[in-house]
Amino acid sequence: MSSSPAIGLSSETVNWEQRLWLHGLVASLFWAATAAVTLVLPDVVPWGSAGFFAGLAAATAALLFLAGVAGKSAGLIKGRLLRAGPWLVALGIWFFLWELFTAKFGWLPKPFFSPPQGLLNVYVEDGPRLLICIAYTLRLWALGFFSGIAVGYAVGIALGWSARFSYWGMPLLKLIGPVPASAWIPVTFYFFPTTFAASIFIVALSAGIPVAILTSSGVSSVNTAYYDVARTLGAKTSYLIRNIAIPASLPHVFVGLFMGLYYSFAVLVVAEMLGAKYGLGWYIQFQTAYSAYANVYATLVIMALICAGLVKLLFVLRARLMKWQSGFIK
Repeated sequence: MSSSPAIGLSSETVNWEQRLWLHGLVASLFWAATAAVTLVLPDVVPWGSAGFFAGLAAATAALLFLAGVAGKSAGLIKGRLLRAGPWLVALGIWFFLWELFTAKFGWLPKPFFSPPQGLLNVYVEDGPRLLICIAYTLRLWALGFFSGIAVGYAVGIALGWSARFSYWGMPLLKLIGPVPASAWIPVTFYFFPTTFAASIFIVALSAGIPVAILTSSGVSSVNTAYYDVARTLGAKTSYLIRNIAIPASLPHVFVGLFMGLYYSFAVLVVAEMLGAKYGLGWYIQFQTAYSAYANVYATLVIMALICAGLVKLLFVLRARLMKWQSGFIK
């Protein structure tokens, strides 16, 4: 008889633990602390948008608290949001320490470091120009990346399919591949009529080489038994390439695409140095010359988010094109 209350209390405790979203509650605590520190403690130097950042942090803390209290019981917290719980806690801790070490204590001083409200103030004050730079950068990247992977894909198929083409082409590709794309800038000035065309070539080269190499590897690694079976059934060369070589090489092709995507973003800053008047790379160079490192960091965040979004789209495309490998590729 005396043990029943303890059992009831234990089951009630377990029930509350199952209903509460603990990560959300802990995250709300650190986000609230970030808002309080931003508003209460004075800044070492003025940064701007402190109240705006504090309001965003407080709103995030309130939402996380409400989700932590009622999320699981209401069925609101599940799937990706539930898995993001530890990251929300880590971000709350990161912003709290970031705010203290930069804006409040000055241990990471201006202009080399910026607090979060400093980056936010860049978006508030210089937002229109950043939007123009984003549009210019995406135009340059799209033209360079897609032209590069188109040529690289065609060259890769030819290298993997034709032994004669591979004999002459692969040594050249191995010779050009290790050389950074930015090293070809002097050559581009001679062969291209405009600096914009030269910038497109630099981006295309950085994206096309990994696609060509990986596509060639994928085509050449296809089991020759598949070709033999198709030939006995009367398949022609075009059919073998289109229906056997290309589908079988897709895993290698997507590895090349991922590599080309990262390489193309890495050279954007260099490519936009060639006489560009707008663009995120140009903006970074311009602000660095004036030691406006808060603007530089804010731009790097934008570039990282754009690249992450493109990588996500590439993952979605890979999942759709290679459903037949869903049991092997996670």
